[in-house]
Amino acid sequence: MVVYTQEHVYRHPWDRVTAAAWRKFTDPASRTSLSHVADVHTLHRRLDSDTGRLHAARSITVRSPPLPFILRRLLPSAAASPNGAALCHCVETSLVDAQRRAMDVVVRNVSLRGLIEVEERASYRPHPDRPDEWTQFKQETTIRCRPLAALAAVAEKVETRCAERFLQNSAKGREVVERICRYLEAESAGAAPSAV
Repeated sequence: MVVYTQEHVYRHPWDRVTAAAWRKFTDPASRTSLSHVADVHTLHRRLDSDTGRLHAARSITVRSPPLPFILRRLLPSAAASPNGAALCHCVETSLVDAQRRAMDVVVRNVSLRGLIEVEERASYRPHPDRPDEWTQFKQETTIRCRPLAALAAVAEKVETRCAERFLQNSAKGREVVERICRYLEAESAGAAPSAV
């Protein structure tokens, strides 16, 4: 099993960063940067009138990195793919508490679980030193290759390779959020460019 954590400080207020995070996958200008994301659908949204908290779930379909030969043999769709990649379906659940300025996101794969389990937990909070100006982002990802647990060396290689790809994609996602934040900042100042 591989577990890694990341932190990032957005030099934008919490409400702007969380608005940008919601737009990350659906922004047309993000398609090139986030080319691994094939599809996103909102499954449900519910605003709790008692607490003011928003509960949401989205389905996210992503293209896996090229899988090692041994996993391609276990997964016929990847074996048929020219580059050995497979489509993976994930569910993202979000809880937004605007009053406390807290947003928590959990993403888990629902397909390919017989091969690999991935769980990503992220939080967005006002930065402790500059709570009205900056946002602290924390992310923890756990990757476990199930069928290869008995073959520790192979499993470790697969998990490490997946972790490297997730780290690359996380960096791309942060860049997209930063770009959308700059757009939202310009828009609120009345000087938004014509394209996001």
